Amino acid sequence: MSAVDAIVLAGGGADAVSALEPGAPNKAFVRVGGVPLVARTIAGLRESSRIDRIVVVAPPASAADPALAGASEVRGDGPRMLESLRSGMQGFTEDALVVVVASDLPALDAPAVDEFVDAVLARDLDIAYACLERSYHEAAYPEFPHTWAKMREGRYCGGGLVALRARVLPRLSTFMDALGNARKSPLRLAGLFGWDVMARFALGRLAIAQAEDRASRLLRARVGAIRCTHAEVALNVDRVEDVARANARFA
Repeated sequence: MSAVDAIVLAGGGADAVSALEPGAPNKAFVRVGGVPLVARTIAGLRESSRIDRIVVVAPPASAADPALAGASEVRGDGPRMLESLRSGMQGFTEDALVVVVASDLPALDAPAVDEFVDAVLARDLDIAYACLERSYHEAAYPEFPHTWAKMREGRYCGGGLVALRARVLPRLSTFMDALGNARKSPLRLAGLFGWDVMARFALGRLAIAQAEDRASRLLRARVGAIRCTHAEVALNVDRVEDVARANARFA
């Protein structure tokens, strides 16, 4: 079975969640069930035979933190997520497929990682994004709220796993900058994605295959959404209230 490398994004500054943990540089180091979120995420990746090397991108001052002991390598973060991603991707060959993972996934485990990686490899994608249909989440973790997007196939949320080939990072960076600049302007968003896609999405009639096709054309790469069945890919700790929920569930 093929194995790929992973990058865990544990950078960024303090926020309301990290304020719950004295001394935590950011929310990745907040403990759930006595174990820092980033350590839980690393452990879930380590369980998977599909993952080889694990590079963690974190604030330089936290490089020796015991929470990162399971990493193969720790690299310094940047002022924005894209800079942190570039730091993590340095040294990878252009065609290398890397799994990029959020650092706040308290229940991540081998079945969830295996399903995602296997699906990406089977489709030979350049960019892949984990998503989860609502019924899987509500069957497993109903107490955790999510934001759901209505697609033709059902209601979906995004997951904390993305797969990238290093050679598409410059194009992705350019697109993300354009998206950031357009995010508050419907006209500029329509200019990026097309009025047809925007209208279908607003009406809940956009099919996942249509979204994949438009993203592939915009990024000049093979882009795919991986419809996962393991709720662990999308269970994240994003709010202060989520910490209490996670501690109650994973104590």
